[in-house]
Amino acid sequence: MTSPDDDIASARRVLATEAEALGALAAGLGADFLKAIALLEAVPGRVAVTGMGKSGHIARKIAATLASTGCPALYVHPAEASHGDLGMITVGDAVVALSNSGETPELGDIVAYTRRFDIPLIGITSRDGSTLAAAADVALVLPPIPEACPMGLAPTTSTTMMLALGDALAVTLLERKGFSAADFKVFHPGGQLGRRLLKVGDLMHGGDRLPLVPPDTAMAEVLLVMTAKSLGCVGVVAPDGTLDGIVTDGDLRRHMSPDLLAMPAREVMTAGPKTVRPGMLAVEALRIMNTKAITSLFVVGDDGRPVGVLHIHDCLRAGVA
Repeated sequence: MTSPDDDIASARRVLATEAEALGALAAGLGADFLKAIALLEAVPGRVAVTGMGKSGHIARKIAATLASTGCPALYVHPAEASHGDLGMITVGDAVVALSNSGETPELGDIVAYTRRFDIPLIGITSRDGSTLAAAADVALVLPPIPEACPMGLAPTTSTTMMLALGDALAVTLLERKGFSAADFKVFHPGGQLGRRLLKVGDLMHGGDRLPLVPPDTAMAEVLLVMTAKSLGCVGVVAPDGTLDGIVTDGDLRRHMSPDLLAMPAREVMTAGPKTVRPGMLAVEALRIMNTKAITSLFVVGDDGRPVGVLHIHDCLRAGVA
């Protein structure tokens, strides 16, 4: 039975071995990687990623990453491909095949299919002279770093490198295509990631919900507008329609006096309030509210005219944090 120190040493050895492998993989990137990127960028159809066993699990993740970053992709099980699923791959697609040895027999039919129909094939393998490497249009050969398993048998280092190489392909393609946060949101509408990509314009109150008054409006009427709109603030707009200031609960407290209700809004408002644009990420607007210790922000267009109000409760209800 091993001691706790032995267990920690074992875990550190695994991580050090895999870290060394990733460093060697990064250092070895060159012309073949660039060829693979050019090939994938030019594909008019989809990228079919395939692999068997542990390589298959990695292939599924690579396909998912490509698909979520703007490169249509799917996973094709090599054994099922031999029984009809080859029809999932068509002319105009490309295939990325993963095999540590480069001799996985289940890949044979997919490799032959790509050669028969002139479908671009990228092979990811640890053996330069393997069948897969020889057949591929581009062979991405992993550096010769041993598996982290002490017997050198369990796929560990090799699958880590495959996974990282798949990420490198996906992110490089993403940057080449100018894939933006807005594009990312389209493919990630749910979950925490989707919520973090919500924009101010997605959550703000606009139209008839906007609490707006002219500068000379008596505070008695301002209070009626504030109460009716239920957003805890009123925007004061100049004659040209731009936002001149804001009246909040804090302004009411600061100007509390017997004459308050008769005072014009311009004498109570906070001039030049902090504003945001509809295209700003809601998480950024929330950060501003937290930093400034305020609960709402007016949203203005390029012309400085108010188009909405974002309340901190809108962010919290949407799960933006």
